[in-house]
Amino acid sequence: MDFSSLGLHPRIRAAVKAQGFHTPTPIQAEAIPRILENEDLIGLAQTGTGKTAAFALPILQRLLDGPRKQTRTLVIAPTRELAQQIHQDFVDLGEGTGLQSMTVYGGVGMAPQVGRLRRGTEIVVGCPGRLLDHLQHGTADFSSVEVLVIDEADRLFDMGFLPTIRRILKYLPKDRQTLLFSATMPPDIRRLAKEILTDPVTVEVDRSTPAETVAHALFPVEERGKGEALTQVLYQHDTESVLVFTRTKRRAKRVAEGLVSAGFSATCLQGNLSQNRRQEALDGFRRGKYQILVATDIAARGIDVASISHVINYDMPDTVDAYTHRIGRTGRAARTGDAFTLVTPSDAAAVRAIERAMKSRIERRHLTGASPRAADPRKHTRPERTPADQGASPRPSRQPRHQQRTPARGAVR
Repeated sequence: MDFSSLGLHPRIRAAVKAQGFHTPTPIQAEAIPRILENEDLIGLAQTGTGKTAAFALPILQRLLDGPRKQTRTLVIAPTRELAQQIHQDFVDLGEGTGLQSMTVYGGVGMAPQVGRLRRGTEIVVGCPGRLLDHLQHGTADFSSVEVLVIDEADRLFDMGFLPTIRRILKYLPKDRQTLLFSATMPPDIRRLAKEILTDPVTVEVDRSTPAETVAHALFPVEERGKGEALTQVLYQHDTESVLVFTRTKRRAKRVAEGLVSAGFSATCLQGNLSQNRRQEALDGFRRGKYQILVATDIAARGIDVASISHVINYDMPDTVDAYTHRIGRTGRAARTGDAFTLVTPSDAAAVRAIERAMKSRIERRHLTGASPRAADPRKHTRPERTPADQGASPRPSRQPRHQQRTPARGAVR
């Protein structure tokens, strides 16, 4: 199957081809025809399966006909980064259609957003808090919305946004198409789906099983030895770009600072950063300025870097679903990747749960041998960014970067 068989308009197919994609992912192949038929839909899929294009492409096709300069599609996302990613996908896939998209989120001034909303745009992608602010101040008009997309609904619930979403829904027409995407379906999300969707079709793709393109390994350590273990893992493995997960914002900052002190090109992404600093960290990671990005689960939502070679769990995630979310950041779009986890004796129950979900035992690796301080690390350039959540493409070859300076003594604390 290719995109030409999905009934998409030639201008949209041309944009897809220009992005270098030819074969739809499973969720795209299943969801696009149903959305084109104007059905409400629940999409259950993990990160990296192509869900953004699964709703963006049929929405763009729908918007080709009908009025312009008014909001006909609203997408609600949990984080600014994800909102920006979705917006960019609409821009890339809608090239040549003349359709306009914009983002609406907090942390920046309202005035530019108000001006853009008044000028008119067909697609608005935003976060719940700022969307509700605009609605309550009368600076946004969503009375013409034909399609509502709620993306990463489980994360919206985790972040406490469901009451805000219910308030936003009061400003939308009841006669609309509603699409809800989530990696998991906790009871609250099921109740929300029952409230706002009409006879929805459910499309489910590899929801609870980690991607098969990812190789997993556990590194047994003591809690106080995690910093040293992380630096050893980084020295001893051939990495291109690395996403490190921590449990808390404070630890993310501390780990990133330790990595920088140890000579690595690293930064952090966590909720206490200003919008400008968050954007600088994310853009720097995308462009290859930083080889390592340290983040919390919430901050990492919406990271659109298809070429992440390694995900390292500095802290064990709380659930199997959280593990799946995290490691879904690598091994995307048919590329291969590695997921490493530093595990302490207290993580034994979590490890057993993950292995049950995977139906296999995860390899244990022990860090022995030369101290990383004596190593001579080589860093690598990262391939150019490709649009996220799209079809398959081969993993780019690794090309060595010029030799970096030898990192300073010390490990992550």
